[in-house]
Amino acid sequence: MADQQVVTTRGTILKEAVLKESTIQDFNARLRGTLLRPGEAGYDDARKIWNGMIDRKPTLIARCAGVADVIHAVHFARTHNLLVSVRGGGHNVPGNAVCEGGIMIDLSRMKSVRVEPLRCTARAEGGVTWGEFDHETQAFGLATTGGTDSTTGIAGLTLGGGLGWLAGKYGLACDNLLCVDIVTADGRFLVASATENADLFWGLRGGGGNFGVVTSFEYRLHPVGPVLAGPVMYPFERARDVLRFYRDFSSTIPDEMNTVCLLTSLPDGVPVVVIAVCYNGTIDAGEKALKPLRAFGRPLADHLRPMPYTEIQSLVGSMAPPGRQNYWKSSFMKTISDEAVDTLVASCATVPSPLSQVVFQQLGNAANRVRNNDTAFSHRDARYELLMLSMWLDPAEYEVNVEWTRRVAEAMEPLTTGRAYVNQMGIEAEEGADRIKAAYGSNYDRLVALKNKYDPTNLFRLNPNIKPTV
Repeated sequence: MADQQVVTTRGTILKEAVLKESTIQDFNARLRGTLLRPGEAGYDDARKIWNGMIDRKPTLIARCAGVADVIHAVHFARTHNLLVSVRGGGHNVPGNAVCEGGIMIDLSRMKSVRVEPLRCTARAEGGVTWGEFDHETQAFGLATTGGTDSTTGIAGLTLGGGLGWLAGKYGLACDNLLCVDIVTADGRFLVASATENADLFWGLRGGGGNFGVVTSFEYRLHPVGPVLAGPVMYPFERARDVLRFYRDFSSTIPDEMNTVCLLTSLPDGVPVVVIAVCYNGTIDAGEKALKPLRAFGRPLADHLRPMPYTEIQSLVGSMAPPGRQNYWKSSFMKTISDEAVDTLVASCATVPSPLSQVVFQQLGNAANRVRNNDTAFSHRDARYELLMLSMWLDPAEYEVNVEWTRRVAEAMEPLTTGRAYVNQMGIEAEEGADRIKAAYGSNYDRLVALKNKYDPTNLFRLNPNIKPTV
């Protein structure tokens, strides 16, 4: 192998930005995991992530086997001024997990999950997905809020907040976080919790990947047995009535329930409206709570039934398999106005891809009861995340699908809080600095102070970036 040209932390390629072969070999010798370079076996698979639209080529991929590898990788990146990306589950739509020309610190092989059933806690490494986490915790009849898609990584979802099916009763994923292990930009290994490095622990619950590489997460678990869950589908011709019903129904549900509503299409391309629910409680109580939904209209299909929690967790993932082209826009809403209903229904009539969806994801009653400044996630006064989720197969159709998504997002902007969910946002070049700042709300200045303390050189910048001011 030869010396390698690299991209610096500022995203530039300089003639002097070259890693000597001897330097790379020395770094490789210090890793217990695998170091991959372009052209080597496994490299192309390692740089692939869930969104098929992302095609970036890191100069180095450090597939870490443990914390020591992460520490070595962070030191190496800082010493050589390398652009850094961090991969956990690899589900982030803008592809922040993969950098062009720098070093990708890859946690995807760090898969340990240890459940403590008597304490109702679990400790999981940064490469674990929610499907893997739930597989272990459900063996003991336990779970924690973990998104709505089993293929999502625990790391990215939790660090950005973590909406999910169980949030009505138990709050967001970040609300159930007890402790983390983290490697900061200066290569230090720290523990952050409510009693140790508490300022950092606050920022990690909604501040994204701005402060370091989290190598493990400890969560509070809750009893979760079979749930009453599934989708109810309605013809798109009734979309306005269904969305208004959903608004009223979702605002009166008990804590045990959480909901998602989708404007989407069936596999044969027929457009439909779907209300999906998950009731975590006794089946009899769930049937009573779901009576208004089952009594509404004439659905095309009613798939509500008792099922394992892991089954409802895999529902969304089955509708959005890996490898497709994806472009998303996110915002939050306090209510679904009639104007919002009319705007979205009209927009869906012009959607260029039958694979695309408009999604309302409810935050959950318990999540709404937390104060905005208790965690870095500051959208507690919103009832829903609104997601314009464009998916298509042919890369040549990029322009028409992206343009539709942006147009709908722009039309909806006055009807939302004007603030996005950081887990669905891209980098500044796509989103704009003002929109990223708005996503952190009134907590932004406090997050900047944390960035100044823990990452003053902005080593971790491939994210909805909080810029240091030192």
